[in-house]
Order: sequence, then structure tokens, then C-alpha cells
Amino acid sequence: MTQTTRRELAMLATAALIARTALAQTDEAPSIIRAIPRTGERIPAVGLGTAYGFDRDDEQTRRAATLVIRTLVESGGQLIDTASTYGDAENVLGSVISNEGFRDKLFIATKLEAPDPAEIKRSLSRLKTAKLDLLQLHNVRNRRQSLARFKAWKAQGVCRYVGVTSTFHGDFPAMEAVIAREQPDVVQIDYSVGDREAQKRILPLAAEIKAGVLTAQPFGSGRLFRAVRGKTVPDWAKDFASSWAQFFLKYLLGDERVTAVIPGTSNPVHMADNLGAMRGRLPDPDQRNRMVAFVDNL
Repeated sequence: MTQTTRRELAMLATAALIARTALAQTDEAPSIIRAIPRTGERIPAVGLGTAYGFDRDDEQTRRAATLVIRTLVESGGQLIDTASTYGDAENVLGSVISNEGFRDKLFIATKLEAPDPAEIKRSLSRLKTAKLDLLQLHNVRNRRQSLARFKAWKAQGVCRYVGVTSTFHGDFPAMEAVIAREQPDVVQIDYSVGDREAQKRILPLAAEIKAGVLTAQPFGSGRLFRAVRGKTVPDWAKDFASSWAQFFLKYLLGDERVTAVIPGTSNPVHMADNLGAMRGRLPDPDQRNRMVAFVDNL
């Protein structure tokens, strides 16, 4: 195990305080847990995205990853989403998860660019696991792309679920065709209160085929935070969101078709704040409409 510095201990203490405060503010309400429709398996509704945050395999990155993953696990989270193309993220995550003994406490998802046996072998080796929870075809671009090899790997026990992902609106027609034909277990899509195209096109299709939904870029690649800089959460939202992160995440979780949100961070304090969105009540439909109007008028 990596020795923790005083500064890191302070960050962990702050993260723990945020988690305790979230519990106290919601009368120790249970975490929001969502089912993967195909199986009914339930997972915590807030996870961790790892694009850009852990792409360098050095001591500083591993230490940051250790603090964030400890916070995730200790606050009741499970889902970590990564990809073979996120630099050295798989290496970093594999080392931290193995060193901390967290594998059995996590739901690990990764993505491949193509059904390449060498690539899946490398991902398994880097993540130090014999089996993935979710294996996804990354950034679907062609409507003829197939999940046949992914499904074969699933049958062989390499993964438990297969999925597809896209964060490019120009590729939505291809994504729609692949979802309808291949019927993946999980769909990962770019979706935020500031970018709701997936809400109209992808989520209804995912619900139709009974696929789980993971929402990438739930903060709009940081645009939402920049838009509210210097502002406080409006009074009418404070009974369900104590921070802007929770405001943005709870908008998404207010849609029951969303299985989990996967905001990225390399900061344990932000991880704890994000996980606070799993606690307390969610906005009702009228409040979600008000959230949209608020964001659209920023």
C-alpha cells in the first residue's frame, strides 16, 4: 500500500466529512441503486470516469487514483469506467485496485476500439483482472459495426456485460442502428442537463431494448461548472442538491432510464461531493423542467 502524506490525509478527511454531511442532510437515506435491466443486478448510481485524470503512470497519478478510489469504495460506490485508449489509465487503476485489495468491491468497465484479441488481452493484464464486469465497443462510428466478438467473449466468461459508447452527436445515427441490431446490455452516451440530445434519441431506444444507460460527460466537459462560476445553487433546488455537482448529476438521475452517472475526477473531495448525488431525494419532473430552464438561461 502507498504511504499517505499529511496533505493526502487532509484531503481524505475532507472527503469523509463531505460524505458524512451528505448522510446527515438526508437523514441517512439509503444510496440510490439502479438495476441493469437485463439481469436486475443493482449498482450504485454514481461512479467514476477516468478519461484524462489517470492517463500518466507516475507516482503522483497513482497516489491521486488511490485516494479517489478509496473515497469511492468507502462511500458506497462501485463503478469505474475506463478505456484502452485513456493513456496509462488501465495500468494505474489495475495497480491501485490490486494494491488496495478492492477488486471484489468494484464494477469495472473498459472500452476497446475494435474486437481485437490483443487489445482485450492487454486490458485484462493492465487492469490485473481475469474478468471484466462490462466490456464496451468505444465510440461507435459505423452502423455496420458488430458486437459478435464481444458477445463471444461474454459467453467465454471474459466479461459479464457488453456495451456500446458514443460521445459524438454526428455518430448518433450509427449508434442507433447498432443498438437496435446488436441489442447491447449497456449503452454509454454523452448526456447532461446542458446537452440533452441523447434524451430524445438514445435513451428511448435503450429503454426499448432493455439496456442500462451510463452517462458520460455529465458536467458537459466542464462547461456547466464554468457557466455557474460565482453563483450559488438556487433556493428551490437546495432540498435535493447541496452543490452544483449534485445539481447536475441529480438532473440525470431524475431520469429513471439512467442506470449510473460517471463523472470524471482525480480529486477525492470532488469524488465525495459527486457521490452525495446518490443520497436524498431526486428532482420531480416539474423541478427537472425548471433545472433545464435555469441552465438554458445561463
